[in-house]
Amino acid sequence: MNFKTTLFVLCSLFFTFSASAQEVSAPDSIDLFLQSKMQRLHIPALQVAIVRGGKIVKNKTYGVANLENNIQATDQTIFSVNSITKAFTGVAVMQLAEEGKLEITAPLSRYLDSLPEKWQGITLQQVLTHISGLPDMLDAEEQVLGHNDEGEAMQKVKALPMEFKTGEKFQYNQTGYVLLGQIITKLSGMHFTKFIEERQFKVAGMHLTRFGDSYDVISNYAGAYTMTRQVGNGFVRNNVPGIGYMQFPVFFRTAAGIQSTATDMANWIIALKTGRLLKQQKSIDLMWTPAILNNGTIGGFNKLTNGYALGWPTVTRKEHPAVGPVGGGRSALFVYLKDDLSIVVLTNLMGGNPDRFIDEIAGYYIPDMHEVNGFGLSENVKKLRTGLLKQGFANADKVAVGLKRADPSFVLNEQDLNAWGYQLLSQKKAAEALSIFKLNTTLFPKSANAYDSLGEIQELTGDKKEALLSYRQSLALNPENKNAAKRIAELSGK
Repeated sequence: MNFKTTLFVLCSLFFTFSASAQEVSAPDSIDLFLQSKMQRLHIPALQVAIVRGGKIVKNKTYGVANLENNIQATDQTIFSVNSITKAFTGVAVMQLAEEGKLEITAPLSRYLDSLPEKWQGITLQQVLTHISGLPDMLDAEEQVLGHNDEGEAMQKVKALPMEFKTGEKFQYNQTGYVLLGQIITKLSGMHFTKFIEERQFKVAGMHLTRFGDSYDVISNYAGAYTMTRQVGNGFVRNNVPGIGYMQFPVFFRTAAGIQSTATDMANWIIALKTGRLLKQQKSIDLMWTPAILNNGTIGGFNKLTNGYALGWPTVTRKEHPAVGPVGGGRSALFVYLKDDLSIVVLTNLMGGNPDRFIDEIAGYYIPDMHEVNGFGLSENVKKLRTGLLKQGFANADKVAVGLKRADPSFVLNEQDLNAWGYQLLSQKKAAEALSIFKLNTTLFPKSANAYDSLGEIQELTGDKKEALLSYRQSLALNPENKNAAKRIAELSGK
């Protein structure tokens, strides 16, 4: 058995024994949900910690920290939190602001010399929120410029042109966080890593937390894995250069580089919310307020983390808003601003993306946040859902027409409907999903994607004849649709 096969077998088998070996009581609904997610997403190890009422109310570890040696994950296992590190930098900056040592609205040039002329008027706030327009210190292959030498890296990035006019848009940028590290070091009188260790790790009781990367020897470290797809198979690879291998030079560690546990991260949240890290609530409120762009909107990573505050991505929405630092596609931390709830999920799979299912964990404490109850749907899709629950999904066209007649401003979005259809499918509601995909083609008859999705659900439910018709319509609308072409060839036996 070769090494790749060994990894795949271990990844396939660990779910059957590793989590159960750690159980000391019957698993609850969250355990079952997370174990199911781990199996579906091939996440080797996962830690979760949930905070309510100023206490950790759930603290659990599942899976395998090291697949090669079949080392079980425990509550002492340490995970890289990647860019969640930026939230610690935000706290550090606000601590200095509370002490009167800096102003976040002040220009960088007040605190740093020898900056290019176009950089000098950019404020700390604009740097923290990724709207500065500074050139990025990472190259096209996600490697730090300058061979990990701070002086060389700064020299190279200073020679680059600005990316865009400051405040024009949100664009993730690491250069600004290196500058913030220089400022924290200068104003605090100690290296920024030491300042964060003394003023946050120690104060919050984060006994296992430290700075580091894959070049450091870290006891109980979970490492990093990445799923690689092959025909008819899938396996996990470790330490792939540029993918699974984490390199964070010391000067870069305001942007990434903290290694921690879910327990420690939960204790950090508790310390923050109880005034032990920041003394004034207005400091926290400011730190969690997303930046406003020049056009009056906010910008963020995606539809979920749609804003960015002072080191903290924000989940800006009407229902259950949150701040949600995420890191490396493997770790996430959500603090729900109007609910007494915070959730930490750390994994060792890049691409595990726990931010995509943290809301569902929250649903076990706040039932209306469950996807099955319609959480996360747009306002108009929610109205459609309410009508369909009353009149039946088979009457989707009729219900949509009735809603439009009652309110001319009622408009359904193709992408929203498509996403809901797949969500229903994931909830094993194939008949309901089929009705939504059919409605989408009725409302958007010129959409190749709508017909492609309809073909997928028809094929899945065994209606190959109708699936073939849908795929053909999709290909007619978009001759470049390779999926439709492939499915037509297979279904027609060509």
